[in-house]
Formats: sequence, C-alpha cells, structure tokens
Amino acid sequence: MYKVAVVNSKSFGVRSPDLLEELRRHAQVDFIEVSKTMRGRELAEVLAGYHFIVASVNPLYDAEFMKHQRDLLLIARHGIGVDNVDVKAATEEGVLVTRVPGFKERDAVAELAVALALDVVRKVCYSNKLVREGRWSERGRIVGFNINGKTVGLIGLGNIGSRVAEIYSRGFNARVLAYDPYIKPEVAARYGAQLVDLDTLLRESDVISVHAPLTPETYHLLNEEAFAKMKDGVVIVNTARGEIVDTAALIKALESGKVAGAGLDVVEGEPIGADHPLLKFDNVVVTPHIGANTAEGLRGMDEANVDAILKVIRGEPPLEYLVNPEVLERGTRAKLRTR
Repeated sequence: MYKVAVVNSKSFGVRSPDLLEELRRHAQVDFIEVSKTMRGRELAEVLAGYHFIVASVNPLYDAEFMKHQRDLLLIARHGIGVDNVDVKAATEEGVLVTRVPGFKERDAVAELAVALALDVVRKVCYSNKLVREGRWSERGRIVGFNINGKTVGLIGLGNIGSRVAEIYSRGFNARVLAYDPYIKPEVAARYGAQLVDLDTLLRESDVISVHAPLTPETYHLLNEEAFAKMKDGVVIVNTARGEIVDTAALIKALESGKVAGAGLDVVEGEPIGADHPLLKFDNVVVTPHIGANTAEGLRGMDEANVDAILKVIRGEPPLEYLVNPEVLERGTRAKLRTR
C-alpha cells in the first residue's frame, strides 16, 4: 500500500475531511512532526518507506535527503513556494515536485496583505491594546493616513500581487506601482498597476507590499540600502517569504522612524518566539504565516495536493501542479503513463 507522510502541517485536511478520507482510501496517511532544522540523511531515515510527502514550509528537503530516501515518488508542497525543496536534486533523482497553483490562494493571501496594511496604517491592533489597558482617553494621539490617493508599491505582480493591485487601484483609488521583471506593462495595466524599476518603487511608495517568490535574487531584497531609498514614514507589508526582508535592516529602519510600521505574515527564520526583537515595536503587526488560512484557501490547497497524489497513484502525471516537468523527460521513480 502507498504511504503518505504529512510533515509539519497543522492545516492539511482540517477544512476538508472528505478529501483526507478519499486519500486514505488509496494510501496510508500519517501526520509526522520533525524539527524544522532536520535534513539530509537523518530526515530520510525518519521518512523512510513513504512514497509521498505533503510538505509544509519546513524542513528543507535537500539533495542528500533525495539521495537517501529511495522510496519517494512525489513531494507535494502544501502551498505555493518551493524554496524548501531542492527541485534540481529532486529532478536528478526522478522525484516529482508539485505545488498549489497560485489561484487557489490568491484571494486569501491578497486580502490578508491589504488587511495588514490597513491595520498598521490605522493602528488597529495598537488601538485595541490601549482600550484593553483602560487608555481610551489617549485616542487623540492615534493618527493614521488614508490609502485613497496614496502610492502603493508592489514587489511581484503574479497571482497574488495582481489581486492586491486590483484591490488598491479599484477599491481605494490608490496609485499602484509594481516591480516585476517577468510581467509586461500591458499586463500590469490590466490590474491597475504601472510597471517601474525597483528604485522608483522604493522612492515613491507610501506602502510597500512584498509578493515575490524567494530566490537568490530576492533574498534580502529589502536590505539597509533599499530602506535608505524609501520615503520617511513608509509602511512595509510582507506576506511572501520572510527572507526577502533583511530583519536586522528592518529593525534599524523602525528604530530610526524611516519605517512607520510593518505588517508581517512571514518572518525570517520563522517560527519566532515571543522574545523576538520585532515584537518590541507597537507599530509592528505579526501574524503566524496564516495568509492562505481561509476555509476556501485551505480547501483549495488540500484539493491540489490530494489530486496530485491520486494522479500519480493512478499512473497519471500531475501536469497542472508540476514544478519540474523536465523530470518526465529524464525519467521518474513513479510509473507514469505518457500519452
């Protein structure tokens, strides 16, 4: 019987028990917790015998893991990003890698990104804290700013970034700038955004929202040099990957007042503890990577993972979810029918 390991996921199947039940009709499904720093041969030994892995944001599935876990047919990322999977090594070892198509999480993550911006701009969480502390009388010093008429800069204009652009441009009448070297100007315009270079976006934006994948090019894209180019009082939002923002540089910018506040659903090195230095700031709102955590978003993620696994069990290539289609040419461990 096929075996599926759901690794470090607290959400898989929670909103779709019917899908989990369907998967269990075809395979043994086990929920497994491992250290987020476990990798390589040690991780392969823990997951030995499993043919499918439903992978959360950690641990890292590296080349050594692929080499030593010889039963593995497919890693299905329970999300959009695949930065914790060595896709090249997987391909070389004949392992399929799939992910959730962006449209499954599009609305959920986009709406949270806007919610975080509004929270910071209007000081919602901070105001709630004052009320709970009996400090209602201090409301006069709680002053935010309107999004209407302001400039919002989006780093990344893919599935999620494009939806954020629509919300800001059409819902708030904001000027939307976007930096994305893979998008054409006419496509950006369709969503109400104007393509610009990164320096222009940093220089002119009142709110900067990150929606790019984590790659060698985007690692610490928002660093000390980038913050120096921004407007004084800029608001930073990140619902993409924590490592795109240099945490030390962000803290320095918050301390100087260059950054007026930040709304973060992802943080470098997550999960973080209550003693993390970002949490000392009243103008920083942090949520625990819940961008896709709506009933609709979570079900869409589960649908994609279950469908990909069942396709492979049936001998079908999971083409609509496949990150490494070149593995089909090189040869896969899974026995797939080709047309």
